Amino acid sequence: MANMAAAISNLGYVVLGVKDLGVWADFAHNLMGFQVGTADAGNALVLRMDEHMQRIVLEKNDADDIQEAGWEFETEEELDCYAEQLRANGVTVTQGERDYCTRRRVEKLYHCQDPNGYRHAFYFGPAIAPMTDQFRSGVLRGAGFETGPLGIGHILTRSDNYPDSVAFYRSVLGFRVSDYIREEREPGIVVDATFMHTKTGRHHSLATAAVPGPKRLNHLMVQVKEMDDVGLAYDRCIAAGVPMILHLGHHPNDRTFSFYVQTPSGFALEYGHGGIVIDDATWNVVSYSKLSDWGHKRTPPVPV
Repeated sequence: MANMAAAISNLGYVVLGVKDLGVWADFAHNLMGFQVGTADAGNALVLRMDEHMQRIVLEKNDADDIQEAGWEFETEEELDCYAEQLRANGVTVTQGERDYCTRRRVEKLYHCQDPNGYRHAFYFGPAIAPMTDQFRSGVLRGAGFETGPLGIGHILTRSDNYPDSVAFYRSVLGFRVSDYIREEREPGIVVDATFMHTKTGRHHSLATAAVPGPKRLNHLMVQVKEMDDVGLAYDRCIAAGVPMILHLGHHPNDRTFSFYVQTPSGFALEYGHGGIVIDDATWNVVSYSKLSDWGHKRTPPVPV
């Protein structure tokens, strides 16, 4: 089922379970440039990146980890066809109730469980803010976040069973492999990651790796349209004393210039510029031996 008749357009939203909404609000608004709002009677925050009413949902719980990845479809017909394709492939698919769709600000939604313990939601019809409520950032100086048909960015999640997870994402959910990175950190310790894209071609919207760690989510990546906004955000994080997991650097596969900062929940947020868009007609899948061309100096994460 790798070449599915109906295919995911992009990563439209993510839901994160977080312990401290107040610390997250400060981090998201003052350092990262998101527009922050409240939801669910103050038990959740919604982060805006563009004209969509919500792109990242922060629900208050003790997980400090990913809860749901929301995958957008362009039409209701494609969405319904995709749900039937999943069922035909033996996946338990549930249609979201009206109140669930309302919380996610979408018209229609189906969901299934990932083998690594979080939810995939498939939807169409995201809610768009009125003209009088345009996206505004207090700190971004360029043209804003790179979203639109490419979605919000990407997630890299840890796989409990790496080969089976890659097979699930490719053959069941229909993601297309972009490339691989297998880096030997030290003798006998290899980081093995697979990068996958959707039909609109952001180099990867989903990546998974056999990496150690207590969380399902290794990092969430967002992209800004201007390189200067990466440098300014990096300086804000350094000045605020926020732990930096990977300093400024450049990836060989998606060619993104970025840094990785530790979020209040412990996983990383990659903040980047310049990621490439894949044309499947001309793209060749290759394997890299290094995660970074240069930079991305690593510092240990701080316990949360």
